[in-house]
Amino acid sequence: MTLTIRDATPADADLVVEFNAKLAAESEGKTLDPDHIGPGVRSLLEDPARGRYFLACDNGQVVGQLCITYEWSDWRNGWFWWFQSVYVIRAARRTGTFSALFDHVRQMAETRDDVCGLRLYVDDDNRDAQRVYAARGMARAGYHVMEIDFRSPQRKGTL
Repeated sequence: MTLTIRDATPADADLVVEFNAKLAAESEGKTLDPDHIGPGVRSLLEDPARGRYFLACDNGQVVGQLCITYEWSDWRNGWFWWFQSVYVIRAARRTGTFSALFDHVRQMAETRDDVCGLRLYVDDDNRDAQRVYAARGMARAGYHVMEIDFRSPQRKGTL
């Protein structure tokens, strides 16, 4: 496997939407409506201030993705880059695809003075993902994610 990492572009939106739907189904048993999430993916791909998607390609075929979004930390006077929408196709799992994506983003972050760290949230029951993230040097931060989701399926239909 010869991996290259590249930025996703608006032309990749349909594939990113597909990967996000597969991610939700496989990791959380949730069904995402492509017509609902598509505009959000396209919005991010068209506005780098919202985040960036990176794609792992094997001989031109996209085999994985990782998105980063940004959170300003006043305590650290820097940006946390949040990993989101991490997905690797089944055939490319356990081949170093996620590690390549992770290392690419980590190296980018470490070269910048304004990035103070990397974060992610992972479903409590997704033990496999937790082991993968721990193997890359990530540790529990000591926080629980709490939210009010104004667009939750219970309030407005399915996502």
